[in-house]
Amino acid sequence: MLEIPESYTISHQAENILAGKKIAKVFQATSPHKFAWYSGDPALYADMLVGREIESVRGHGAYVDLICDGDISISVGDGTNMKYYTATEKHPAKHQLLISFEDGSFLAFTVSMYGAIFAYKGELDNFYHKGSLNSISPLYDTFDETYFDSIFRGVKKDLSIKALLATEQRIPGLGNGVLQDILFHAALHPRRKISTISDFEKGDLFHSLKVTLQSMADKGGRDTEKDFYGNWGKYKTLLSKNTYKAPCPNCGGDIIKEAYLGGTVYYCPNCQK
Repeated sequence: MLEIPESYTISHQAENILAGKKIAKVFQATSPHKFAWYSGDPALYADMLVGREIESVRGHGAYVDLICDGDISISVGDGTNMKYYTATEKHPAKHQLLISFEDGSFLAFTVSMYGAIFAYKGELDNFYHKGSLNSISPLYDTFDETYFDSIFRGVKKDLSIKALLATEQRIPGLGNGVLQDILFHAALHPRRKISTISDFEKGDLFHSLKVTLQSMADKGGRDTEKDFYGNWGKYKTLLSKNTYKAPCPNCGGDIIKEAYLGGTVYYCPNCQK
C-alpha cells in the first residue's frame, strides 16, 4: 500500500522521468473495479487531460500528485499502483486508467483492493488529501518531539498505540504497514495503551518512528511494495507478510500474526510486551 516511504520514493522517481512530458491519449479501464474511486466521471478525464504537460510531481502522506499546466492535477491514493512503461512496451491487459504521452511512453494505473485515481482542476475537494497536504511529514526536521507530543494530547488515554499512530490520519501516510517495524524497534506491543507509556518509552518511539521511516524512504520503499518502475523496494521489513514465519530477528522466538483494528499486526510477544 502507498504509505510515506512509497509516496516519497515514487514522487521523486516520477518527477525525474515525467516532467515536461505531454499527455497524448487517455484510455478508460479495461477491467472496471468496484472500489476504484474517481473524481467525477472518468469518461471525461480525456477532455481534461489530453494536451496537458506534467510540470512537477508531489508526494505527501498516502498520495502522489502529478501537477500539470492549466491548473490540472492527477492524484493517486493508497491502494493504487502507478507504473511507468517505455514506448517499446505493450499496454497491460488490465488497468483502471492508462495515460500515454507524446513520446509513446505511458502510465498504467491499477487498483488492488481499493484505491483512488483523481483528475481535477484547482484544489481537490477531499478531506484526507487536504489533511495530508497541510500536515508535517515525519521525514521533515519540523516533525520534532514537541510536535510528536502534541499528537498524544487531546486523545483518550485508553487508546492503543496502533490506534493513535495508524488510524484517523493523525500522521498521514503512516499506516498499518510501516507501523510494524516502528513498534518493533521501540519494543512496544501494538495493543499497548498510551496511558502506560513512559516519557522514556515515548522518546524511544519518536526516535524509532523518525529513523525507521527515513531508512525506508532512503532505500526506495519497503520490500513488500513496488516503486514507479514496478520494482520492489530495497528496505527489508523485519515484521511483514514476507517475514512473519521466520523467528524474531531479536530473540529468535515466534512472531505472532493477528487481526487488530481493521488490519493485520505482527509482533514478538517476548520483545514487545
